[in-house]
Amino acid sequence: MNFPGHFKGRPIIRWGMIGCGDVTEMKSGPGFQNADRSALVAVMRRHGELAADYARRHGVSRWYDHADALIADTTVDAVYIATPPDAHAEYALQVAAAGKPAYVEKPMARNTTECDRMIEAFQRSRLPLYVAYYRRRLPRFLTARDLISDGSLGRVTGVRYQFSAPRHKDDGGWRVQAEKSGGGHFIDIGSHAIDLLDFFFGPLHDVAGVAANHGESCLVEDTVAMNFLAGGGIPGAASWNFASVEREDAFTITGTEGRLGFSLLGDEPLRLETPAGVQILPRPNPAHVQQPLIESVVEDLLGSGACPSTGETARRASRIMDTVLTGYYGDRMDEFWRRPETWPGRRQSANPPGVPP
Repeated sequence: MNFPGHFKGRPIIRWGMIGCGDVTEMKSGPGFQNADRSALVAVMRRHGELAADYARRHGVSRWYDHADALIADTTVDAVYIATPPDAHAEYALQVAAAGKPAYVEKPMARNTTECDRMIEAFQRSRLPLYVAYYRRRLPRFLTARDLISDGSLGRVTGVRYQFSAPRHKDDGGWRVQAEKSGGGHFIDIGSHAIDLLDFFFGPLHDVAGVAANHGESCLVEDTVAMNFLAGGGIPGAASWNFASVEREDAFTITGTEGRLGFSLLGDEPLRLETPAGVQILPRPNPAHVQQPLIESVVEDLLGSGACPSTGETARRASRIMDTVLTGYYGDRMDEFWRRPETWPGRRQSANPPGVPP
């Protein structure tokens, strides 16, 4: 449930930001400053000197080294939570208890159970909750959705997404620590693809999938395959290989009269193929990719528009990831990250069929 117009009649939304990591340097932080009727007025990081440095460089008037102080700041109207996912639920519940809306980085949380706790807290407080699936407002993907819905492809008959990258050769940081992220790189990157499919076609259904660890550079999954039905029953498939020597990032949407191709993470033009020929459609990203979605949040809070990425839409992506990863982790509705020795997929990956233990 969303509650538009929470600050209707106010001239501006004043934001506080918890977490000052890399994602906030270009993607989001400046977006809060540059969006119309929006200002970033306070930031927080556990290391005070880093918070102070961020505030100085980005023209923010106040900084804190404790989240409680930022949330309690009476000049902060709404809070952006930009920490790793393990802290999203904790901070979101504090923000809701303080009577303020929240905009939370994606993925929304480590599992659907945490998403539900967050949604329930904001519903009880009659406050809006937003999640940073910012591709819902980028020009590339708005154009793609228009082409899907306006008949440019004819009737859509198939959807495919393929991703490969040699992430097993990188450290990965918190993104490959289940207690921090809820899984592996799939949680970070796969969530964007799943949310985008939801944006294009509505909630996915008949979802099934498998996951495994073949690169062995970490405990979490590094390969995932998923099948689903989109829209009115359009068959779809998606795969992610984070232990591959090659790189691939390709969405393909096929219809009776055409095919549309584009990447998830890139900024290159869309490619539309129809009997009339090939069209190359440049739709460059803005300098700060989250700014269009931030602007929609501000409009929603002020009662002049609507934000397309809420706790409810983000929960759907988390629920699908839980469904696909259950075979690897077992029951994901509890704190599964505390018991890696019980993950069935970890044991299977360590001893694949035909290979003696």
